[in-house]
Amino acid sequence: MAADTGISLIEPQKLRPNPENPRLIFRLDELRVLQDSIKHQGILVPLTVYREGKGYVILDGERRWRCALKLALDTIPAIVQPKPDPLQNLLMMFAIHNQRQEWDPLPTAYKLRELEDRIAGDWGRQPTESELAEFASITRGEVRRLKALLALPEEYRTELMDELEKPRPDQVLTVDHVLEATRGAAALAKRGVLSDKEEMNLGRAVVDKFKGGVLKSTVEPRLLARMARAVEREEITPAVAHRAAVRIISDPKYTVEDAYKSSVQEADFAHGTEQLAGRLGARIEEHMTENYAPTDSLRETLEDLSKSIRRFLRG
Repeated sequence: MAADTGISLIEPQKLRPNPENPRLIFRLDELRVLQDSIKHQGILVPLTVYREGKGYVILDGERRWRCALKLALDTIPAIVQPKPDPLQNLLMMFAIHNQRQEWDPLPTAYKLRELEDRIAGDWGRQPTESELAEFASITRGEVRRLKALLALPEEYRTELMDELEKPRPDQVLTVDHVLEATRGAAALAKRGVLSDKEEMNLGRAVVDKFKGGVLKSTVEPRLLARMARAVEREEITPAVAHRAAVRIISDPKYTVEDAYKSSVQEADFAHGTEQLAGRLGARIEEHMTENYAPTDSLRETLEDLSKSIRRFLRG
């Protein structure tokens, strides 16, 4: 075996998991597939480890190591690297995550919080969003998303971790379901449509409808935000939006789309048409400012549009 670098053959019993690994969930069905591959082909990609005491800590390859133990392999190939300090160890885990997109977001979020705390301890201040993204080898958008997961109530995070234990085909609830549900409820609460308790109940109801299969589209809860914006524009009253939102809570079969249609769809459609008409009017003004004459095709299109507008206004 090489002294400290290069590829070494190491007994699996001398390795142990890295406590900083954001991968907290190891699904049995996925491990069985990998185990079958290793059984027939061996470990084709060496693990990456560092020496600690009389053994080694895994930097990359915990799934391969777990399969090796199951298969009772005598040795496994590994690249031995110098031992990192605690912050470097965590940074290396995130660097690996940047290449392994299948890591689950919620466990990764927990490790991001730990990374942020360690950087703050070293620097004496909290890292900015940009600094944290650079250290974690992820985008600022990913940082915001992971922090949004950490801000979820504990009951949701517990449910999501329980869901992650299931084989992927059996998973029903995702982090995006919960994020969309809570954001939609928060948008209505922000406009004074819901009380704090109603906000929590609405988020819970939408999550449960995802779990029960009543809601299919992950983005359907965004209609709640459109209801909230309609209230803000005074296109519908808070009472109308409240009545629709509360029915989502009380009626197990009532969907977010049902609530949207019953409260704001017509007003929202009118608002969208108003915006399009405004943009068209501004474009025509630009034509006149630039002294551009309408082409025959444009003239014909605008004349047809003018006829449609007159018919629409006559009702």
